[in-house]
Amino acid sequence: MPLRSSEGLRKRKIGVMGGTFDPIHFGHLVAGEEACFSLGLTEVVFVPTGDPFHKAGRTISSAEHRYTMTMLATLDNPHFRISRVEIDRETPSHTVDTLREMRHWYPPGSVEFYFITGLDAVLDIMAWKEPLEIPELCRIVAVSRPGFNPKGLDDLPETIRENLVHLEIPLLAISSTEIRQRVSNGQSIRYLAPWLVEQYIYKNAMYFRNGW
Repeated sequence: MPLRSSEGLRKRKIGVMGGTFDPIHFGHLVAGEEACFSLGLTEVVFVPTGDPFHKAGRTISSAEHRYTMTMLATLDNPHFRISRVEIDRETPSHTVDTLREMRHWYPPGSVEFYFITGLDAVLDIMAWKEPLEIPELCRIVAVSRPGFNPKGLDDLPETIRENLVHLEIPLLAISSTEIRQRVSNGQSIRYLAPWLVEQYIYKNAMYFRNGW
């Protein structure tokens, strides 16, 4: 039964974390967990990108590899879910399209979405598809490492700034790029990614190519 409040039906607050996740690492997981508890989210849905338009020109791992690694990394957290919505889409992945589609998964007016992404990505939001429509669909959670306050937020349109939540997260110094490079160089990635993800990478001989 839906919970009732003095304002009627209480909306579910659902986090949406999109990303290439090539590979997913502890920085992603800590960001999802912190957002979940700091913002009182019901759950966080991890959405691996299918054909990410912003990664054009760089070779990325297959969608199925990235989906499987994300599943392995999130399966032991009851607050985390994973969606194939972008992987199964035949067109390039865009945040605004995903949010519009996810909105139809729930009864009208029953859900408030929180899109979780990096602060650096938010600074580039005007290059996204239909950026001014995104605040109409969700709150934007910009995560960064503690003490990181770049210039440029004040230059964003007011509609975006008003819907922005800044959340400082530890461990964000970890990056997927660094993990790929370390694997390619034969270096350890232990404690950078979950053990199951680490073993999946080695079992499938991923990232053993120069330049990744």
